[in-house]
Parts: sequence; structure tokens; C-alpha cells
Amino acid sequence: MLVEPGILERLPALAAEYLPGRRTALVSDDTVSELYGRYLAGANPAWQSRGRICSDGSPAGWRERFTVPPGEHSKTREMWAALTDRLLAAGHGRGSGIVAMGGGVVTDLAGFVAATFARGVPTLLVPTTLLGMVDAAIGGKTGVNTPAGKNLVGAFHPPAAVVADPLTLATLPGSVLADGLAESLKHGLVADEGHLDWIVAHAAAIEGRDAVALAALIERSVAIKSGIVAADARDDGKRALLNAGHTVAHAIEHVSGFAVPHGRAVGLGLLAEAILARRMKLAGQPLEDAVRHALRAFGLATALAPSLPAADLVAAMRADKKALAGEIRFALLAAPGRPAGGPHCWTHAAAEGEIVASLRAIGAE
Repeated sequence: MLVEPGILERLPALAAEYLPGRRTALVSDDTVSELYGRYLAGANPAWQSRGRICSDGSPAGWRERFTVPPGEHSKTREMWAALTDRLLAAGHGRGSGIVAMGGGVVTDLAGFVAATFARGVPTLLVPTTLLGMVDAAIGGKTGVNTPAGKNLVGAFHPPAAVVADPLTLATLPGSVLADGLAESLKHGLVADEGHLDWIVAHAAAIEGRDAVALAALIERSVAIKSGIVAADARDDGKRALLNAGHTVAHAIEHVSGFAVPHGRAVGLGLLAEAILARRMKLAGQPLEDAVRHALRAFGLATALAPSLPAADLVAAMRADKKALAGEIRFALLAAPGRPAGGPHCWTHAAAEGEIVASLRAIGAE
């Protein structure tokens, strides 16, 4: 992964380097595509570094842009089909490559298009949100949502490279930046208490979009996730740790109709699952306290508002891809930086009554 303030200035050259000899198509959402177009024209100073403006030394076809509406509702099989059809209609084939620029929705969706188009073409991922930089673009997972649940259709398709420019975070609303911080907090909680403490201690610099602090945050979060992924590329064991908070989070997203954004849902999931771990006597009160403190440091919610029915959330968990043999399973922690269980026990099944009690503790009905 390449992390550098101002690296977006070299994106056309990087596309030529990592997708050599390929006709490239840029896939983005409408908002990011407009920001990128303004950046190329010199009308988006927020993404510029050292007063320079990106010069378009692009290969033929670079200006081909395919956009989707922003938001989780674009991450569907229907949008996958529409993008695939548009690539075919434009004459793309096995010699093409895809540059995916945007948040996690775009990198997941465009990555899945790339994984399946012409039986697979390479991608260059350019995440422009903190959530995309520290999580969605890392690890090779791609996919779309279905009416039954989130990320239930997808493929493993590692990118040729990931390019992250912290300057693009300058145009994010504060609430969207906080969504990405939930995933970084998760990385500290599952693997490195020191990283968790560092994030909280540097809250002012991070929220102030300090490029140096953001680059350090991204690099350490990516190192944690990449290390776990390297030990379990196909998600058969230790990689389950990265699902901490996500069994509850995906249920909240699904039942709320994605009214609760992913990062906010992850934060609530981390708290609910810390409560669940305490109730199951796998963790003590300090874990729950640490999660609450970290969430509050960035204004992330610690209660559902409006509340959602606990029964509906449990039903959504049963349909989640992490469920196994009828059991709802959780990647639970014993303490910040320490998973619950031994090296071959990455997830824990929980009784429905304990799940419901933990959900009601964060405001579920």
C-alpha cells in the first residue's frame, strides 16, 4: 500500500505502472468523480499538495469514467450488472484494468466487477475515505449486498496496489471521518492496545485533518490488518478477529436499511460485543470502559437512536455469513489488544438470551 500526502498527483503514472499496457476505466461515485475532475482542472485545492496541480499524463482511455450514486444502496448485484454491461458496451475486455476511486462501497463494488469481468482483470484501488484506507481496500475482499444481508455475494480479488492520499480526507464531513475511525479503533482493540491509546491521544490532530497524524494512523492500521490477513488470506481462521463488532454491526445496518452508516454500526457493535463478552465471563468491565472511552473521544454513538427491535437484529445475525451451523458467532475480546480464547478459538457462539440482553444494553428494543 502506498500512503503519501499528495500522491494523487501521480495517479495516472501509477495506473500505468501497476496496470501496464492495459486500457483503464475509472470507476467512482458521482461525488468523488466530480471532486477528481475539479482536482485535475485545478479547482479543488483541498486535494493539492505543495501548490501543484495534477497534470494529466494519462494513457489512452484514462478519462473513461463510470460512476454510480454514492452510498450503500449502490452496492448491489444490479449495479454490478450495470457496470459490467457498460464496460462491455464500451469495448473493454481481458486486456483492461479498473481503477476504483472512492469509499468502501466503490472499492467493494468495483473490485467485484474486476474479479468477475472477463473472468478477472486487475485493479488499482484508490480509497478516498478513512474507512476505505484502513479497512475496505485492504485484504482483497470484494462483494455486494443482497436483500438477505450484507456482503453475501463476493470474491477474493487482491488489487495490484492500493494508493491512499490523506489529503483527500480534507473534503470528508466529520461524521464520515469518524466512521473510518471506528475501524481503526477496532484494529487497536483486536491486536494493539498501544495503537488504540495513540488514536485517542491524537484525537485533536486526527479530527483536524493533520496529514502527518492521518498518515501515521493509516499506516499502523493497515499494518495490523495486513499482518492478520497474511496469516489467513482466505478467512478460515485468525482473520475472524477482524470481524470484531461486525456481527452486530452488519445486523444494525441491515435492519436500519443502512440508515446507520457502517462505521457507526461498527462502534455500536464493538460496544455490544464487549458487553456480551463480559456477560459470558470472557472479559471484564475494563474492556467495555475502554470501548466507550474510545468511541466518545470521536463523538461516535454509544446507544442506538432510534432503537431497533432486538428480535429483528438477532434474525439478521442468523442470516449473516459468519453464522455457522445455526449458531451466531462473535469475534470476542478479553481485553484491549487481547482476543478471548486460544490461538485456534477465534470466534464464540452465544446464547440468544445473552445476545438480546447485550443489544438492549445499547438501546435495542
